Amino acid sequence: MRDNRLTQIPHPQACAEALLGWFIRLGIDGDETTLPGLCVAAAAQLSQCELSQLYWRNEATGRLELIAQHLPGVFSPGDPACSQDFQHEQVLHYVLGEQTALSLEDLAGSVYECGFLPAMVAPWRALSCVPLFDRGKAINGVLLCASQHPKNLQGHTASLSHLGSFTLMQLALLRCGRPAGGVTQHNECSPVPRALFGLIGSSTAMDETYRLIGKVLNTPYTVLLRGETGTGKEVVARAIHSAGPRKNKAFVVQNCAAFPEGLLESELFGYRKGAFTGAERNHTGLFDAAHEGTLLLDEIGDMPLSLQAKLLRVLQEGEVRPLGASAAHKVDVRIIAATHRDLAAMVAEGRFREDLYYRLAQFPIELPPLRDRDGDVLLLAREFAHRASSALGRVPVGWSSAALDQLSSHAFPGNVRELKCLVERAVLLCDDGVILPTHLSLPAPPVNASVDATLRQRLERVERVFLIDCLHKNRGNRTRTARELGVARRTLLYRLARLKIPVGEALEKC
Repeated sequence: MRDNRLTQIPHPQACAEALLGWFIRLGIDGDETTLPGLCVAAAAQLSQCELSQLYWRNEATGRLELIAQHLPGVFSPGDPACSQDFQHEQVLHYVLGEQTALSLEDLAGSVYECGFLPAMVAPWRALSCVPLFDRGKAINGVLLCASQHPKNLQGHTASLSHLGSFTLMQLALLRCGRPAGGVTQHNECSPVPRALFGLIGSSTAMDETYRLIGKVLNTPYTVLLRGETGTGKEVVARAIHSAGPRKNKAFVVQNCAAFPEGLLESELFGYRKGAFTGAERNHTGLFDAAHEGTLLLDEIGDMPLSLQAKLLRVLQEGEVRPLGASAAHKVDVRIIAATHRDLAAMVAEGRFREDLYYRLAQFPIELPPLRDRDGDVLLLAREFAHRASSALGRVPVGWSSAALDQLSSHAFPGNVRELKCLVERAVLLCDDGVILPTHLSLPAPPVNASVDATLRQRLERVERVFLIDCLHKNRGNRTRTARELGVARRTLLYRLARLKIPVGEALEKC
């Protein structure tokens, strides 16, 4: 009998077109770290739900593990894959055991316990959970969507099941194609989706950053984070630690520019009682404090030359000797170094050890400045505004089109840090629930700027901001967006392509 569930969905043709677009994107994306995140973004958009989760079933252990989650405004860098077994949760257990979908229109009156869902201010009202199957028709995962509004999700179960099953089969193929002898300690359980890095951004520049993080995540390599001040080097370092195999151990940060040479050495290596005047007790150094964990050496370019030699020994031999101690001892620490300086130029000038530079730059990651992250400014601004509103106990604020245009026009020499401070101040100044240009206090563009050169750019920037904002309000649905704008759908698609807004970008920003 023909499956007529698609007819239960509003605008079935638009839904079918969107589903096909997501299948194409999932099929051509060959990166293990992006597929789970794309799947949950697609599920949230197709079902028009605030929450979507992808679970993967480990055949060897029987564990059901959360590998991706889509929930706007909530990022969970501390909840990496394989950290918890969800197979005994009532809803998930039922779907696994009965091998059938479960849709609940009234969670408040349901007999099923749903306490495993993220806690939110507004309660979850409706839920749909579907089993996912591999090529042998065995269950290999579960895809869940939940809404804070009453709705019938039954019509979406077939498309969600096909979407999730396709994603997990793609992941299986990618894992099978991994070269022999590669690092598999963590990937044996499942790939780590980029959403779990806790980073915000979907620009092309950030895609490269996600790719590099995914490559180095489960290796013992030393990472050198380079980039301008305010690009989020410590945030990326925490992401590497929190999503990697050392996640349950200490993450220790030391700013190498914050202490003079003598104090920095004692902080890093520790000292024994009597090692110097005032050393009245033994002091544990940061290398020992970070044992089996991660040590971030921020502003490594400011470390004195004499101390660089001792750091090189730690990297080469894996051992430290506290001040006043007669012998060295082994430590197991992953080193991540960060700097805004040009270390290669400092090596040429004799201000940084060449051998240490090459040891630290075993795996360099260049963090892009905000001006090169096309479209991420608005995404970051919304997230910072949401966090600031929550911290102040306020209702989330909205944005005026003029304020968004100002943000898009600003160069942000202070990068993400500048944007964060700017938005937090604007939320504090905003009394009417909508952020206006006056709340941002950004300087006006130079009067002597070339009008001919900037007019088209500014018009396109305004249109781009407006389109992304309208798509955001319509949760990425291009058909509804075109209807609201009063244009044909193909006209909207042309403008999205003309302004270089990829098909999935607007959906990921919702």
